[in-house]
Amino acid sequence: MSEITNFRGETKPGGTQTPVDDAVASLIRRVGERVRKARERKGIPRRVLSEISGVSPRYLAQLEAGEGNISIGLLLRVAIALDHRIEWLISEEDPWTSEVTRVADLYRLASKSIQQDVLDVLNAENQDTRRASRLCLIGLRGAGKSTLGAMVGKAMGVPFVELNREIEEHSGMPVEEVLALYGQEGYRSLEAQAIDRVIATYDTVVLAVAGGIVVEPETYNTLLSRFHTVWLRTSPDEHMMRVRAQGDERPMAGNPEAMEQLKSILTSREPLYARAEAQLNTSGVAVETALSQLVELIRARGFLG
Repeated sequence: MSEITNFRGETKPGGTQTPVDDAVASLIRRVGERVRKARERKGIPRRVLSEISGVSPRYLAQLEAGEGNISIGLLLRVAIALDHRIEWLISEEDPWTSEVTRVADLYRLASKSIQQDVLDVLNAENQDTRRASRLCLIGLRGAGKSTLGAMVGKAMGVPFVELNREIEEHSGMPVEEVLALYGQEGYRSLEAQAIDRVIATYDTVVLAVAGGIVVEPETYNTLLSRFHTVWLRTSPDEHMMRVRAQGDERPMAGNPEAMEQLKSILTSREPLYARAEAQLNTSGVAVETALSQLVELIRARGFLG
């Protein structure tokens, strides 16, 4: 009586192929065909692929013929040598015709920002749940984030958190000292951690963040996906005037080009700020009026439930 050994090492009498045996044989043929096609498309001789991957020419020949039961480790070497992911070689879908595979490859090569945008679109039905009733006010320094954020929180009975104060409480030092000690990179790391703490702590909150948070792609994408966002905007002149009214002369001190620099920063960040769900222009508007407009916007959009 003839025997056949399946992939589990079990010997079955009678030479009868089981469904599992058929699936394994099909997989081996599929992998071999894809390795051969990928090699030919790249114009790589089998000998060269052998040298790059460290897999012998004989083994590669058996693999491409659908006769080689290649190990995962060796298959990974071949995939790397062909500049493909190993999943690409074993997937049941044809990688040359599958839209899923094409999208997956494009996603893998995209920037973190674009990847997050794709996830946001694909998970659109879950965005309201993920954002809960969290509101984040963004914008350049002097836009009124802290002032209006605190007033909105009080008016609507919602906790208000200023992210820099959260960083200071957690680090035990002022933000200026954090920057002096750890630099911009260290501050950005603490900023991202603070965002995560706010998300973990509050389902309903009004948050005010520093104006530069939008230039940190991963942190900003977290904000956009886990908070409803409103861009508070105003003119460069008002930005500068409000900062100075708070007693901070640093923007102008010894820097005659401060206004031009401010305008440049605002222009460069506008596309980033514009990714917010909503905008409110506070230029030339009294604080009480801006508060009324912001509360109306929040209620109309259901940002705080």
